[in-house]
Amino acid sequence: MSIGNIIIPIKIILLNHFFYDIWERKELNNILKINSGRDYKQLNSGSIPVYGTGGYMLSVNDKLSDTDAVGIGRKGTIDKPLYLKAPFWTVDTLFYCTSKENSDVKFIYLLFQIINWKRYDESTGVPSLSKNTISNIKTYVPKIKEQDYISKLFFSLDNTLQLHERKYEELTLIKKALLQKLFPKKDGFKPEVRYKNFNDAWEQRKLGEVVERFDNLRIPVTSSKREKGITPYYGANGIQDYVQGYTHDGEFVLVAEDGANDLQNYPVHYVNGKVWVNNHAHVLQGKNKMVDNLFLVNAIKQIKIETYLVGGSRAKLNADVMMKLPIKVPTFNEQQRLGKYFARLDSLITLHQCKLEKLKQLKKFLLQNMFI
Repeated sequence: MSIGNIIIPIKIILLNHFFYDIWERKELNNILKINSGRDYKQLNSGSIPVYGTGGYMLSVNDKLSDTDAVGIGRKGTIDKPLYLKAPFWTVDTLFYCTSKENSDVKFIYLLFQIINWKRYDESTGVPSLSKNTISNIKTYVPKIKEQDYISKLFFSLDNTLQLHERKYEELTLIKKALLQKLFPKKDGFKPEVRYKNFNDAWEQRKLGEVVERFDNLRIPVTSSKREKGITPYYGANGIQDYVQGYTHDGEFVLVAEDGANDLQNYPVHYVNGKVWVNNHAHVLQGKNKMVDNLFLVNAIKQIKIETYLVGGSRAKLNADVMMKLPIKVPTFNEQQRLGKYFARLDSLITLHQCKLEKLKQLKKFLLQNMFI
């Protein structure tokens, strides 16, 4: 319902509180003051952070502000607001906005996240904003108490997001370090760290000696012709869709044939059960009692596949080349131990990744529905 320059927003419960007060339409200059950044090169090193449009740069011995503020780019990156915790310094390409009376700086930071800044770009070259343009932007603002509750909700959500993000990054680094220790180095045949009672050297084999290939069962289906279902539909980079039916049923390792989105961290996926695979991923399965598939997925990831690719912009891993890739394998029992260990670690990484994605979706939903 609109009343002149004011609107009653969607009623949302915030921390067990209902708010029914009207949100007033205001220009940003009524709720904040825009301050200019300055050159820092005359300063000495210190403990006070310096920020540019890309975030933290370095630390110096002086400050521009004693109060928290919101940074927004003057030139360059103009659509990535930063929350600046005092004391801080900003360079001359980054404005810092402090709150006026009856406005909450954390709420201003949230407002800045939903503004389409590129709409206000004043340049035909390097994106830029002026103080005047920012000042005249109109938005809707609730009373200070509701601002406070909204900002507390979102900052609590951001803290949880950062927690899962750190956990995901830490686990990813731990896995990388463990792979380096539990797999032999380039010219070696024994890893640095091993499970007890495993001492034999690993064997050098060609991939085709230890796996079967089931590419003949693949069926590509354009998105418009897929029937929606519960079977994961795999392409070069993983799951693309969910469909009815399946092409493969069992335990397999999928290796991108062409269209990989990361040539250095080449797409290799372990699947177990009914799946539908298109013609952009090779389908492999370890030969019985020779190679464990959970081990295989990590062993293939140790190979620098990028050096074996052909083609230009859409690099391709030919089947014949793939089957000749060198791979080191220990005894089958050691493979099983390693495969199960990394599978558990992958499950934990995936868990935090899923939580992270869900929290991001929740934040996006709340930003779209709690602001006018």
